[in-house]
Amino acid sequence: MCLLLFSYLAHPRYPLIVAANRDEYYDRPSRQAAFYPDAPGVLAGCDLKEGGTWLGITREGRFAAVTNYRDPASYRQAARSRGLLVREFLLGERSPAGYLEDVNGEAALYNRFNLVVGGWDGLFCLSPGGISKIPPGIHGLSNHLLNSPWPKVVRGKTALAALTVACDAIDPEDIFSLLASETQAKDKDLPATGVSLEWERVLSAAFIRSPGYGTRSSTVVLIGRDGAVEFLERTFTEEGRGYKEIRYKFQIEKESK
Repeated sequence: MCLLLFSYLAHPRYPLIVAANRDEYYDRPSRQAAFYPDAPGVLAGCDLKEGGTWLGITREGRFAAVTNYRDPASYRQAARSRGLLVREFLLGERSPAGYLEDVNGEAALYNRFNLVVGGWDGLFCLSPGGISKIPPGIHGLSNHLLNSPWPKVVRGKTALAALTVACDAIDPEDIFSLLASETQAKDKDLPATGVSLEWERVLSAAFIRSPGYGTRSSTVVLIGRDGAVEFLERTFTEEGRGYKEIRYKFQIEKESK
């Protein structure tokens, strides 16, 4: 996952609104979101190479998502897959804060990451800066710390905030539209993360198209105050030339842990 935007306790109808883009190499096999055959309470995609996932939710309201923290100099090929962090939270029963404490003690097993876990009644984030409880508001996360003012994070938060103010009922199509932005940042506004200037330009868009690598899926999650969940995902063909959409609706069975 390379862009995660969310409105938390900032909308009268939806305590949690999630908008996310997953960027990945096109040749990395994956399965779009579905309820897991061996864990029917878990709705998530699946990285078929390592078995993890980038974002998911359970029928009990447990939510998790991960983004990579871009730091090429520290990358290790043999590190444990960061997607397993999401999968293991969704399959487990540990409290969000307790789970992050456990993960923080083993963070060296992974390449650097940001992990958001919780539910509509409480969200927490673990990043290289430590564990934090996320306050109500509009938040954005890419490949640096939560709410780092990267251009696509700032643009995305502004667009999502405008929707939460203007709309009592959120139209998922409006969220997909903001995730589809291919606007690249001006060179003077680009972060310096250890990749080439050309790559910084490509990666500065919310929706990425490039040979071999790009936005593989866009996901929208709406959780209502009554516990109703709407989960929509568009999985794109190479370089975003087409997509397949899935939709799930269900009711949270009990309060998240």
